[in-house]
Amino acid sequence: MADPLARLKYAAGQGARVAWYVGHYAAVNRLRGPVTRPGEEPFRPSAPIPKLPEILRSIRELFERDYQNIEAGLYKEPEQGRDPRRPIDKAIRFFLDAKKVDDRRMEKRHSEVNAGARTKQYPRYYLQNFHFQTDGWLSEDSADLYDTQVETLFAGTADAMRRQALVPIAGYIDDKDQRDIQLLDIACGTGRFLREVKRNWPRIGVTALDLSPDYLAKTKRALSKWGRVRFVNAAAERMPVEKASQDIVTATYLFHELPPKIRMQVAAEISRVLKPGGLFVFVDALQAGDQKKFDSLLEFFPVAFHEPYFSTYLEEGFEGMFARAGLQNVENQTGYLTKMAVFQKA
Repeated sequence: MADPLARLKYAAGQGARVAWYVGHYAAVNRLRGPVTRPGEEPFRPSAPIPKLPEILRSIRELFERDYQNIEAGLYKEPEQGRDPRRPIDKAIRFFLDAKKVDDRRMEKRHSEVNAGARTKQYPRYYLQNFHFQTDGWLSEDSADLYDTQVETLFAGTADAMRRQALVPIAGYIDDKDQRDIQLLDIACGTGRFLREVKRNWPRIGVTALDLSPDYLAKTKRALSKWGRVRFVNAAAERMPVEKASQDIVTATYLFHELPPKIRMQVAAEISRVLKPGGLFVFVDALQAGDQKKFDSLLEFFPVAFHEPYFSTYLEEGFEGMFARAGLQNVENQTGYLTKMAVFQKA
């Protein structure tokens, strides 16, 4: 039976979250320089930018689906903030860094990441300031700011969009012993998604893989209360993971930041490490045509941010790419600015 108080609590929590991050976005917009840099042609979208009511309606639909999944018992409701001082501290650090990010954007500086003696450890495409962020992926400060930056960009909806990937996982695990399941999360970042996985299925074995040691360290802290977790510092295109060892592989917001050639290599690696019948759950930005009303926003994204591979991502045929790697598409879904696709190894 539906619990109106639980629904009200959820709505209040998510509404406050959206308001908090929309406030961040509005403040950054007032502080930043012009969207079009001096000497550049103004941005001209191929279709009208969606109006605010349409955006809010899509956000509301996302949260409605999220709550229905919670109510159906597919996954737990999101955690509430445990320390009220942390959001304020993160906001202060976010705004202090925002000016540096905008200066870098205006000067078109995005490839000056300095890994020092470690430079040869990383592929060239990785040593960039994606989104013009300070230090790229290679500092503790970057890892600490990342979640605030992402939630600001997505108006507080990023966690809800990620949670949609829990639905196919729940379906796969439903009739199985958790202790027999192995899940690999590629490019785990700060561990936001893996934390949700372990909150819901604490007994499954998980592997957190990321190329950034600083982001991987943050994932370790996020998952410190659970066992059966291992951490791998490696690239997605060269995973030191045993063949046919994983029941589930997940990747959230990874593929739009990979060059086309590397995407194909990662697809092959995912197929290699999956067991026959295993699932790959893909979560990333919408592609062109997924939600036509948002196509103009997708066109704007690489104009406003440094996203060198986003334009090719918008047109990439992932169903065919993964089919060639031996993975069959079995489900597709969109929610606000994110798409989820589920693939199964034959």
